[in-house]
Amino acid sequence: MNQESVNCLIIGSGPAGYTAAIYASRANLQPVLYEGFQSGGQLTTTNEVENFPGYPEGVNGMAMMEDIRNQALKFGADIREGVATSVQLSDTEKKVIIDDNLEITANVVIIATGASARYLGLESERKYRELGGGVSACAVCDGFFYRKKTVAVVGGGDTAVGDALYLAGLASKVYLIVRKNFLRASKVLQERITNTPNVEILFEHITKEVLGNESFVTGLRLEKQGNEEVIIDVDGLFLAIGHKPNTDIFKDQITLDENGYIVTEGKGSKTNIEGVFACGDVQDPTYRQAITAAASGCKAALDAEHYLQSK
Repeated sequence: MNQESVNCLIIGSGPAGYTAAIYASRANLQPVLYEGFQSGGQLTTTNEVENFPGYPEGVNGMAMMEDIRNQALKFGADIREGVATSVQLSDTEKKVIIDDNLEITANVVIIATGASARYLGLESERKYRELGGGVSACAVCDGFFYRKKTVAVVGGGDTAVGDALYLAGLASKVYLIVRKNFLRASKVLQERITNTPNVEILFEHITKEVLGNESFVTGLRLEKQGNEEVIIDVDGLFLAIGHKPNTDIFKDQITLDENGYIVTEGKGSKTNIEGVFACGDVQDPTYRQAITAAASGCKAALDAEHYLQSK
């Protein structure tokens, strides 16, 4: 196996990883960044981003990630294609295996592997998600585009109900599609959603197919308990059935919470392992926004710089 030693290794791209690379480069940490499975992260699947500062007219998600990536390159970051396939992390030794054929030893490691939204796994869902034609896992990111339209939210927990309430302030009609015959959300949210006039809750319904034309979602085919088929007309579908942090390779080495997110110290990015830092959605189950991910990438790079200075 080939071997290499670096000063600062960043695993993962997206707003967190690329921002960490910008700050680390400017601090002369000579960062090497491996982009992972999806260069640019989740945001590259978003057609239009209107809530990131500096883009008053909005920006395509792919284009925005390219801008941040180019900024990191400008300051000297070594950005490479490749996936971290295993790690050996301790207070005294930090080794990361890339694509099963390169062993990198690093003085500091910044983890920015993100989290992946959970989807239903339908072929029709994948089609319109890839087209950018009406399937999303981020109501805050994409809800604005459905003003005065009809949308559906799948899920029954706090996130789903919160998304439905958010969308109800924009859309003319919101369907909340719940597999069970009850909501798992908090009592406060349940009360709010049941008192929101333009939200209709469809209990004991399962989404079986996303309907649409060549480009956009036009409806959903649902199955009600008892195998009754129901068709509803919608302009967009929002998934709120959870996220899975991309932390499988860190199990048994880094402290994770009950949902698999990396636990960081206080308001910073320090993990339980000295010299290993985490930023972005991989350690943030709450906000999951591009701007908060970028901010945490900044923190991670600064924490890494301070750590190296102390050594």
